[in-house]
Amino acid sequence: MRLLIKGGRVIDPANGLNAVTDILVEEGRIAAAEKGLADSEAQVINAKNKLVCPGFIDMHVHLREPGQEYKEDITSGSKAAAAGGFTTVCCMPNTEPAIDNAAVASFIRERARKTGLVNVFPIGAVTRGREGNELSEMAELVAAGCVAVSDDGRPVMRADVMRNALEYAKMFGLPVLAHSEDLNLSREGQMHEGYYSIVYGLKGIPAAAEEVMIARDIMLADLTGGHLHICHISTRGAVELIREAKEKGIGVTCEVTPHHLILSDEAVGGYDADTKVSPPLRSEEHIMALREALQEGVIDCIATDHAPHHRESKDCEYALAAPGISGLETAVALIMDKLVGPGILDIEQMVRLYTTGPAEILGLDRGTLSPGKVADITILDPRAVKTVEPNKFYSKGKNTPFKGMQLKGWPWMTIRGGTVVAREGEIFGNTP
Repeated sequence: MRLLIKGGRVIDPANGLNAVTDILVEEGRIAAAEKGLADSEAQVINAKNKLVCPGFIDMHVHLREPGQEYKEDITSGSKAAAAGGFTTVCCMPNTEPAIDNAAVASFIRERARKTGLVNVFPIGAVTRGREGNELSEMAELVAAGCVAVSDDGRPVMRADVMRNALEYAKMFGLPVLAHSEDLNLSREGQMHEGYYSIVYGLKGIPAAAEEVMIARDIMLADLTGGHLHICHISTRGAVELIREAKEKGIGVTCEVTPHHLILSDEAVGGYDADTKVSPPLRSEEHIMALREALQEGVIDCIATDHAPHHRESKDCEYALAAPGISGLETAVALIMDKLVGPGILDIEQMVRLYTTGPAEILGLDRGTLSPGKVADITILDPRAVKTVEPNKFYSKGKNTPFKGMQLKGWPWMTIRGGTVVAREGEIFGNTP
């Protein structure tokens, strides 16, 4: 099957391309990217006034399968990803059982293959059972298709284990994705420690709980020469530590979530459990530092930390609620509306943060529209205006603090391997 995408503005940071041109897709790969293309046998897609980008990548999602299918499964999560403009997602290992062996990783790959909507790459556990004590069999995980290792949802509290993990992962060229949280400082905390935690009467989590662990792990990355990736950074101090580490040439990368760029701890005041996340929403000074770090290139990519929950996990008092946001279907529109629209980021920066950024971190052969590459394509409509309606999510998780928000700039079409899988937020074609 051939596709001819005509008249769109093609934004491909990997090739320095930002121009109105055409894209021809043949046999699932990019055949050409130039003006005036014609093919009488191709299906023509009119992309006038649209932004044609390499397929977006979300390197941090929780698909919950196996073991927690009541919250999400690979099929529902894949549909949510496709509807949200993502062609590739990487799923975290906090499943039941954890992705700490080849059998679980292979199961996830096979389930994703049968669903056939988006590319799903598993992330293996750093330690057996994510218990933080004994390293997993990383060679086995790599052979089964894992692209990184992480105990996300839990920190690796033991410094000796983290050191060994960085050394072991280095042998396979794997990044170690760190959930940076000192549990001795964050224990029983419900929100960011500061003015609003006092006003709202909720136990606070200090910024230092994140920063202490980042500082430790940067030192270990320097010691071992391993690749440390810091997940969902949320504080000014985290930015400063990472900036300094990069200036020294230490192998450190990092990500930030849309919600940490947009919502502050003041939003917790309605005691809506959908505002409860880990790490917590921080104060305005931290949000400003994160935005500046995006502009400077200190932060390497944006990732959703998509964390769907069933209703009972959120429809309860704040202290008992599970942390997390169902983010796949709103992530792109939030950045378009809240950061690109006001000029905080330009469109090339945003596309880079969703494409070449995560692709380079994980060593994926994705994130470009170069001829010969896999035809994973995300097309955006910068003029589309929609309201966030969780009841219409494909994800089983309806937990979002952005419900009812009107946003401008949405995914218009998602193409994976040369096949249209979603259009205007609707799954396209016959899918499970």
